[in-house]
Amino acid sequence: MVSTTALNSVTSEQLVQGLTPDESARMLAALEFASTAYADKLCSSGQPALDFAVGVAGTLAFLRTDLETRLAGLMFELTVLDTEQAAVIEPRFGQDVNELVSGVRQLIRLRELTQNQSGAAAPGRGRNAQQLAVAQVETLRKMLLAMASDMRVVLVRLASCVTTLRYFADIKLFNDMTAAYGRETLDLYAPLANRLGIWQLKWELEDLSFRFIEPETYKRIAKMLEEKRMMREGFVTNAIARLQAEMAAAGIQAEVFGRPKHIYSIWSKMKGKELDFTDLYDVRAFRVIVADVKTCYTVLGVVHNIWTPIPKEFDDYISRPKPNGYQSLHTVVTAEDGRPLEVQIRTQEMHSFAEYGVAAHWRYKETGGSTFTAQQYDEKIAWLRQLLAWKTDVADAVVGEEDQQREWVEKLKAAALDDRIFVLTPQARVIELPVGATPIDFAYHLHSDVGHRCRGARVDGIMVPLNTPLKNGQTCEIITAKGAPGTAGPSRDWLSDEYTVATRTRSKIRAWFHAIDMQETLSHGRAMVEKTLQREGKTAVNLEALANKLGFAKVDDLFLSVGKDEFSLRHIEQALHDSGEPAEPVDEVFLGKSRASSVEQGAKSGVLVVGTDGLMTQLAKCCKPAPPDGIVGFVTRGKGVSIHRATCKNFAEMRAKAPERVIVTEWGRAGADTVYPVDIFILANDRQGLLRDISEIFSREKINVIGVNTQSAKGFARMTFTAEIGATAQLQKALNAIAEVTGVQEARRA
Repeated sequence: MVSTTALNSVTSEQLVQGLTPDESARMLAALEFASTAYADKLCSSGQPALDFAVGVAGTLAFLRTDLETRLAGLMFELTVLDTEQAAVIEPRFGQDVNELVSGVRQLIRLRELTQNQSGAAAPGRGRNAQQLAVAQVETLRKMLLAMASDMRVVLVRLASCVTTLRYFADIKLFNDMTAAYGRETLDLYAPLANRLGIWQLKWELEDLSFRFIEPETYKRIAKMLEEKRMMREGFVTNAIARLQAEMAAAGIQAEVFGRPKHIYSIWSKMKGKELDFTDLYDVRAFRVIVADVKTCYTVLGVVHNIWTPIPKEFDDYISRPKPNGYQSLHTVVTAEDGRPLEVQIRTQEMHSFAEYGVAAHWRYKETGGSTFTAQQYDEKIAWLRQLLAWKTDVADAVVGEEDQQREWVEKLKAAALDDRIFVLTPQARVIELPVGATPIDFAYHLHSDVGHRCRGARVDGIMVPLNTPLKNGQTCEIITAKGAPGTAGPSRDWLSDEYTVATRTRSKIRAWFHAIDMQETLSHGRAMVEKTLQREGKTAVNLEALANKLGFAKVDDLFLSVGKDEFSLRHIEQALHDSGEPAEPVDEVFLGKSRASSVEQGAKSGVLVVGTDGLMTQLAKCCKPAPPDGIVGFVTRGKGVSIHRATCKNFAEMRAKAPERVIVTEWGRAGADTVYPVDIFILANDRQGLLRDISEIFSREKINVIGVNTQSAKGFARMTFTAEIGATAQLQKALNAIAEVTGVQEARRA
């Protein structure tokens, strides 16, 4: 037997309302099965599972859904509580119900992953943070729709939300959990019900959610209404009946419908327009739909004849439409009880435009009239709303006609938003991507550098190939190459359809390779120019002046042109030998006396050659290593072991040619006052006293400078110092101080 507790609010007759006899029998048999399967089970909310399941199915029956949707609403919680029960759904209830149940479970998983993503921005986070929060919630809404391959899944999810909220209200449970559930529902599911035109659920989802989010405000507004909902609904019903009688007497055919404002709507208007409760004129309202514009004004006259109009509250949006094309007559009148009543009058065409066009009611409520979503998305939502409204008409007119029912179900199943997918980061941030997108597309959407350094991906915790198409609701984690940004790059294979589908992704990959190609061309051109200068004995020539003489704005333009073989080196040779040869740089050179304790003067370097004793060592002049630099040794021919910094480019070339001559070395103990020569490069805006200011820093830091070379060109000074230091820590301190000198743009070890 079915539990009587579960059917206190939903009867078996209500569950089968609108179904054929055969369908009713299936529904009741499923109810008997559920009574046994749910015995003694509780939902995560604490509600008895059978009560919850029957409540969901009852709500779906109220919405006049098909049998399969009601069965899915009755059974999906069983698979949540006991995953093994998922295996019995298809053989007992059919493939269609099983797919619906799976879809609902997927949406529940979305809820678990994105609980922390919904909700308004925290106070004090600023306008940009609030806009990002709103955008993220909007993306979650679209993701929720996209994940439901069958739109009936969304209806089941809405029904489950309202059922849970009703339970919380019945037991009067107010805590952090109910507040969080209310916030999630208000952010995601109530707006979705609004967009889909399911008004029966929209107002209840909003009011119940608001009750748990702002309980004191809810109570205050409820008290201000001074009447129960049934009384307010009764007033509107009586007002509609009176207007219909007057219109019938005048020979006017019209559709009149309305509902008093619910508490959340009242609060939203008071807050949004900064109004006091007494200033609200649309707490009670209804609409009149007529055949043509002329009749709109006729009905307006009837309304003003019955009730006294409030002159300042009349708006004629028919003769003066809103910028977006919205048309309607709005008037506020004083009813018999002295309270305001709002009436909207429009044609069926105006109503359809307002409900399904760019002026749709949800756009004003949720996005302030902005074109927040893409036009294609809006069109699909509008079509879905019309489809759901058409389903209600069909259910009322042709209950039992299976062909009509089947046609509606097939259209609804095909209504998913399938042009985009929505994938989550490990932090539950939602990323919108085109269908077929891969982890590479996902990585580049996060950040260009993440894309460039992408080397692997985990989807739902499992390693997958980088060309794996992602699916809605999956969580993707990108594994990146270690090292500083720019040290790793993409593969040219990623430009193929197999690896990427997003135009944005491919643009970023092409830009990376373009930059690399440009750098290689620049380096090649620089090497060719420098080789030419060496051959001509003009290595000290002012390159900026040379480039300008040859018609280039800057030196890099010359290097690029040479590297691309667009400019002949002969032109450089001719320019060097012309009488107008660029002037040699003016060098300021002074040499200090090197200390006796410097390795330049034969002091012990402290270098140890691992595993070997007695080998002669010398510090390489190309990189000038100093403790605690990482060092390596290279066995030269007749000059012992040359010690290089591990990052030395010259050493890398020598190692590539003769790897057998590389030898392991390390720093040992040197003399207490041993110093090592290092080169320091400084780029600065040229000015009087620059060299003096920098020299003062070396003096203050007790660093002996044994050589200085400066070049000035176009307002910039390029300076190279050779200094003697005890360790690189001493050098770094000096570099930090030099960087603070007025005009210095760069200070580094060469």
